[in-house]
Amino acid sequence: QVELVESGGGLVQAGGSLTLSCAANRRSFSNYGVGWFRQAPGKEREFVAAISFIGYNTYYSDSVKGRFTISRDDAKMTAVLEMNSLKPEDTGTYYCAAQWRGTTNRQLTRPPYDYWGQGTQVTVSS
Repeated sequence: QVELVESGGGLVQAGGSLTLSCAANRRSFSNYGVGWFRQAPGKEREFVAAISFIGYNTYYSDSVKGRFTISRDDAKMTAVLEMNSLKPEDTGTYYCAAQWRGTTNRQLTRPPYDYWGQGTQVTVSS
C-alpha cells in the first residue's frame, strides 16, 4: 500500500506561482509513475502532468505545457509540481497519483492509477 499526501496548495493571484508536493510512505514509490490530476467544481477530473518511473520522462497537458514542471526525488519519496504563470482556470483540487511501472504517455495521461492522494486545493484569483 502506497499512501500519498499532497501539500502546497493555496490562494494565489493570477500570474503567480505555487509548488505542490506529493509525499509517499514507501520506498517502492520509485517503481511507480506519478501523475498530477485536477478537478474544478462541476467538471471532470483531468490530467495535468506525469513523470515516468524510469527515465523520468515527463508529459503535460496542452493547457499547462510551458508553465508547469513535474519532477521527482525517489530518495525523498516525493514528487513536485511547480506551477508558474497561474491562471484562474487552473483553479481546482489537485491530486497526486501513482501508477505501477507507469512509463509511456498513453499509460500516464489517463487512469487507471493504483493510488491517489486526498488532494490539495489551488485557487487562482483574477
